[in-house]
Amino acid sequence: MSVGTEPTTARAHPVARLARAAWRAEVGIWQSLYRWAFRRPRVPAGASAFSYHSPVLTILVIFIVLSAVELPIIDLIVHPWPWLRIPLLALGIWGLTWMIGFLLGYLTRPHAVGPDGIRARLGTDLDVDLRWDDIASVERSRDVTEKAPKVRDEPHGRTLAIRIANETNVLVVLERPVRTRLGGDEVEIHAVRLWTDDLDGFLDAVRTHIP
Repeated sequence: MSVGTEPTTARAHPVARLARAAWRAEVGIWQSLYRWAFRRPRVPAGASAFSYHSPVLTILVIFIVLSAVELPIIDLIVHPWPWLRIPLLALGIWGLTWMIGFLLGYLTRPHAVGPDGIRARLGTDLDVDLRWDDIASVERSRDVTEKAPKVRDEPHGRTLAIRIANETNVLVVLERPVRTRLGGDEVEIHAVRLWTDDLDGFLDAVRTHIP
């Protein structure tokens, strides 16, 4: 291989990863719209669902409203130029749909506690399957951390933090390492932090399966 081809190959890899991430996000948005329209939240049979969107609901609704208000304003401004109006209108409708689908990703993919274990979610980005056999303990543990990596080393091991507005309030410590998908990679974790809007209800549901 010549020296001149190496930088091109090096650049292609992150570009391909970004393209795959964008495609997954786009597919997830449309799946969320479908699940909401047909009332099919992604909750395992026999499991209880627990929302986690409350801390970010207001800001997401504001963005959606602003996107909706922006559409007719921009259309009015560029109305005399169809060559510009049509692309901007299409882009605006896509952006509004995307924002709605993003919020619906949170609503249609809640955390779940059921007979098989805990499913920890973050919209369409994360879905971590934790079996009861792999879980050592579940406890309330509030953690507020800004600009921290999703996976970091803590006293109980390598921990995945599924933060909402930089916060988590549940800590799940595992009996043994579990491998899960994070973006396009597979990582090994020893614990999971997550946020739930109904902390007491979440812990009560856990107690029905582990003492």
